[in-house]
Amino acid sequence: MKNAHGAILFTGILLLAAVSLSSFLWFDFGNTVKKDSVLELLPIAVVQDGLQKNNEISKDVTKTSKGGTWNLMLVNKENPIPENYDVNLVEVEGGERVDERIYEPLMEMLNAAREGNLGELPMVVSGYRTQEKQQSLYDEKIAKFKQEECSDNEAVEQAKQWVAVPGYSEHQLGFAVDINGATYDVYLWLQQNSYKYGFIFRYPGSKTGITGTAEEVWHYRYVGQEAAKEIYERGICLEEYLEDL
Repeated sequence: MKNAHGAILFTGILLLAAVSLSSFLWFDFGNTVKKDSVLELLPIAVVQDGLQKNNEISKDVTKTSKGGTWNLMLVNKENPIPENYDVNLVEVEGGERVDERIYEPLMEMLNAAREGNLGELPMVVSGYRTQEKQQSLYDEKIAKFKQEECSDNEAVEQAKQWVAVPGYSEHQLGFAVDINGATYDVYLWLQQNSYKYGFIFRYPGSKTGITGTAEEVWHYRYVGQEAAKEIYERGICLEEYLEDL
């Protein structure tokens, strides 16, 4: 009986050793993967599928908390730029940069606006801004109001009406632009026609109480044609549109 038990135990040890050796050889074969990673324990198809899903999740950072898509992302005094936000930029005439997804509709709109701009192409004078650039503009505006004998607190509050706090500016998204024209007529044209190209007059004076920003006739924001058309026809601002979704 003791010999039988011993034989069984010995056989079990041999089988365990064989399985361990074959596992080692399988994972080490061709030195396909590194042994330091948990991913090496998964079939290649599973690893690739996981990486693809991770990339899809990273793209979701451009979705709004209200379930909209990237073009409806709300950034204002209460809603900052998402952490780790990334944007693919392309240069427009004049040297400014914008999100590559708005380049074509932006150029179509600017070309169409020539008729209200003495036949000249309106210029994008401010597109995408880095955190550092936004901070610089914000600090300059505060300093300007201080020179006008405003107290420190008053200067900050006044500055916020004209320049967004760094981290809370649509310009840091890449699909908001400030446009400069040869005459004021170009702004009237943009207010009446920008929606056809997916852009909205972002800060009307009548909506300052909602947007928290003084009227900026030069500031246009891409939201897509469907949203832009409804916002224009209803005479509402982006905050109101998103609230109704």
